[in-house]
Amino acid sequence: MNKILNYQCSLFRQFAFSILLIIVSNTFAQQSGQTGILLKNLNLIDGKGGTVRTNTDILIEGQRIAAIGKNLKSVGARVIDLQGKTVMPAMISAHVHVGVISGNAQSGTFFTRENVLAQLKKYLDYGVSTVQTLGTDRPLLYENGFRDSLMKGLLPGARLFSGGYGFNIPDPAVRKESFMGNLYRPLSADEVPGMMKELNRINPSMVKIWVDGSPQTKMKPAIYQKIIEEAHRYQHRVAAHVYYLSDARQLINSGIDVFGHSIRDSLVDDALIARMKARKIPYIPTLALDKFAHAYMSKPNWLETPFFKAALEPGVYEMISSTAYQNEQKASAASVRSAAAFRMALQNVKKLHDAGVLVALGTDSGAFPIRAQGFAEHLELELLVEAGLSPQDVIRIATLNAARVLRIDKDYGSIEKGKIADLLVLDANPLENIQNTRRISAVYKAGREISNGPAMK
Repeated sequence: MNKILNYQCSLFRQFAFSILLIIVSNTFAQQSGQTGILLKNLNLIDGKGGTVRTNTDILIEGQRIAAIGKNLKSVGARVIDLQGKTVMPAMISAHVHVGVISGNAQSGTFFTRENVLAQLKKYLDYGVSTVQTLGTDRPLLYENGFRDSLMKGLLPGARLFSGGYGFNIPDPAVRKESFMGNLYRPLSADEVPGMMKELNRINPSMVKIWVDGSPQTKMKPAIYQKIIEEAHRYQHRVAAHVYYLSDARQLINSGIDVFGHSIRDSLVDDALIARMKARKIPYIPTLALDKFAHAYMSKPNWLETPFFKAALEPGVYEMISSTAYQNEQKASAASVRSAAAFRMALQNVKKLHDAGVLVALGTDSGAFPIRAQGFAEHLELELLVEAGLSPQDVIRIATLNAARVLRIDKDYGSIEKGKIADLLVLDANPLENIQNTRRISAVYKAGREISNGPAMK
């Protein structure tokens, strides 16, 4: 009898334990967004450049896309009828900055956990699920697993890939607390190996170098060649802040991996294009940077739109909309130069794209208060269309191409079975008008609806 009772007790304990496991598993699944979601009746732009798939469904299980097709069914999934809305991949921006602006000012002292998280939330609200910062981050980012948690998407806001601390020329006028005060500034190539060894400890996603400037302020070729050589020794790619065609040629000779800005002084030639293609060097045009730099010589068409205003730090709208600021811009030689540079950048991105160079989204947003985070990425799409690219190609640039630059395209950048469900749900089709990317209905990050777009007044 005792054996029977013991056996029955044992069975009861096993049964109770099994029930407990099921409860815990279901609770964990709910808490971590592991319930199924079936998005019905949508028009799909998958990010790969194909035609729109109409009247399509997407089944999400956990964080990933489980199926794509018509008339999908799933027992237990929460069904959301999108009633003909358009779904595209969430955007990826391969060149931004975070934590260095606040209000209408710029400083390294603004790099706090709260400011970084607030700005990453802003990117996500605008449909940008992943960003890469290039060169202006601070030690705080690497403390207590902060960067790793952001990169893995464990904290609110866009995922963050960090380029760490970039390399620039020596400048005694730059104070430690300034925007670019935490950069490496080697006096000679001999200093580079030690600096790169130190940088390698934080494992940057890329190494950023600032090359362009006047002949007196340019980084010496011997130094940037050594930076590239040492970065490659640690298997890190190098992205160049570039402006001049002549610098671009020399950088290719030196082994550069990515161009982080447009070539803006001259039209690119066929020889340079051929070498970029042979070495598979991506091109991040940051057209919005040059547009912002001269747009306020007048009143741009976006100035009074709620979608733009919602992206601004407090006080920036008042600054850029003032007559005094606009008059200052009209009188600025730098603004006039930027307008010419922008026109050349438009020609170059069109020529490079048509030749088959990989073009990827990046804006340099967040480096200055006038480069509005989130809005800049949507403006960049519009400017790429202005350059002559098709909306379909532009969406691919903002999604799959950017994922390829970050080497995360196995999981991100397109809407395919098995990939992470980072989605942008739109009230209108951006292939008909690229500005329709601004008509955000919902933003999904890793299978969970996170946002309905920026809060607009």
